[in-house]
Amino acid sequence: MGRRRKKIVENVTITGIADKGMSVGRSEDGQVLFIKGGIPGDVVDVLVLRKKKSYAHGIVHKTHHYSSDRIEARCQHFGICGGCKWQNMAYGAQIKHKHQTILDAMTRIAGLDSSIVHPTKPCDQIFRYRNKLEYSFSTSQWLTREQIDSSEIIERKPGVGFHPAGSYDKVVDVEECHLQDSMGDKLRNFIRNYAFANELSFYNTRSHNGFLRNMIFRNNSRGEWMVIIAVGEDQPEELVGLLNTIKDNFPSIISLYYVINQKQNDSLFDQEMILFNGDPYLKQTLGDVTYCIGPKSFFQTNTEQAKVLYDTAVDFCDLKGDENVYDLYTGIGSIALYVADRCRQVVGIEEIEPAIEDAILNRKLNGIENASFYAGDVKNILTDSFAERHGKPDLVITDPPRAGMHADVVQMLLQLEAPKIVYVSCNPSTQARDLKLLSEKYQVTQVQGVDMFPHTHHIESVARCELK
Repeated sequence: MGRRRKKIVENVTITGIADKGMSVGRSEDGQVLFIKGGIPGDVVDVLVLRKKKSYAHGIVHKTHHYSSDRIEARCQHFGICGGCKWQNMAYGAQIKHKHQTILDAMTRIAGLDSSIVHPTKPCDQIFRYRNKLEYSFSTSQWLTREQIDSSEIIERKPGVGFHPAGSYDKVVDVEECHLQDSMGDKLRNFIRNYAFANELSFYNTRSHNGFLRNMIFRNNSRGEWMVIIAVGEDQPEELVGLLNTIKDNFPSIISLYYVINQKQNDSLFDQEMILFNGDPYLKQTLGDVTYCIGPKSFFQTNTEQAKVLYDTAVDFCDLKGDENVYDLYTGIGSIALYVADRCRQVVGIEEIEPAIEDAILNRKLNGIENASFYAGDVKNILTDSFAERHGKPDLVITDPPRAGMHADVVQMLLQLEAPKIVYVSCNPSTQARDLKLLSEKYQVTQVQGVDMFPHTHHIESVARCELK
C-alpha cells in the first residue's frame, strides 16, 4: 500500500499570530490552520502535516504574495536559533496582532466587551532589552539546510548558543544576539575562544559527558553583570583557570558564580550556586524600590518595561493608603514591595521558597516594615484561617504563572469578596478563563496589554476587577 500523499491547501491568507511563532489562517471551508513560516498578510499554499477535527498544522509550501508588514530581520541567526519569531515583521504590526490576541481572549473566552480593552503599550526599546540570557554549550553545532545541501564538506564543530526549536542536542553557534547588551556578545565569544584555545570540552547531551555545559548572563541598568558558569564535570584546575580569566578580563562582572551540574537535565534550581568572586547579588532599582537579584531569582527580564507593567498595575489598584493587600504568586516580592508605600499592609504568597527568601531580603534592604511573606502553594496557604489571621483584603493582586490560577484559588477569591482584584498575566487565554470564573461576583472594568518581549508572541495583560 502506497504512502498517503500530504494535502496542500492553496491560497490561504494569513491573518494572525499564535503560540510558538506560528501564524494562523483559514482554508476556504473554514478550517483553522496553524502555519509555520509565514507572517500575517502573506498569501500562501500550506502543506498540511497534522490534521485534527477542527484545525490543522502545516508549513508554507509556496508564497503567492508577501505581506506589506514584512521587513528584513536584523539578526543573522533569525529563523534558526529558536529565539525571536517575528523579527521579520514590523514592530507596529507585532503590537497590532498581540493586541488582537488579548481582544480575542477577552471577548471569546471571558465574554467581555472589547471596549474595556485599552490599546497595548509597546516597548520603546525593541532590541538589547533583556537583562538575562542563558546559553548552552554543545559538541555539535546546528547546520542550516543550505549548509547541508552545499557541495562543501562541513564539519560539525562544538558551539555555544541557543537550541533551535525541536533540537535538544545541538546549538546554533551565536556570533551576535541583539536581545541583550552587546557586552554579552563580547563575553560569550571570549569564553568560546578561550575554551577552544585551552581545549576545554563541550557538553554532549546524548552521552551526558563534557565540561562546559551552560552559562547565564544577567545585567542591570548600571552596567553591572552577573555570570553563572555551569559545568558537567568536576575539573577544578580547568574551572579555576576559566573563572580567573573571566574575572581578570571583564571588570564589569561584579558577581561570578559556578555550579557543577551532573544531572541529566539543565535545571539549576536544585543545584548549589557557588560564588567564586564578587557580590552575591545584582541590584536593580525600579521606582523607589531596590531589588537584590540572586543567581536563582526570578525578575522581569525587560527592566524598562517592568516599570511600565508595575505602574499599570499600580494605576489599576487605585490605592488610597489604608488598604490591606494580598499579593499572590509574589515571586521575590516585586509588586508587593512596589506598592507597600501606598497601602497599610501587604502580604505576599509564593510557592518557591528561595524567592520568598529574596523577598524578605529586599524588604529589609528597603526598610519596608508593612510587608510580610509566606512560602507555599497559594491554594494551600490562602485559606479561611489565613484571612482571619491577616484580615480580609481590600485588594488582591495576583500574578500567576502561564497556567493561570488553580481552581481552588479562584473559589477562595470568590469567597473572600475583596472589593478589587488586579490580575497580572503572561497568558491572556488562562487569564480570560479565570476572569470568566470570577464573573460570578466580579465585573472586569479595564484590561491593559503591555509588551515585554518584542519579536515573540508573548504579551502581558493586566485586568482590573471590581466586586459587583
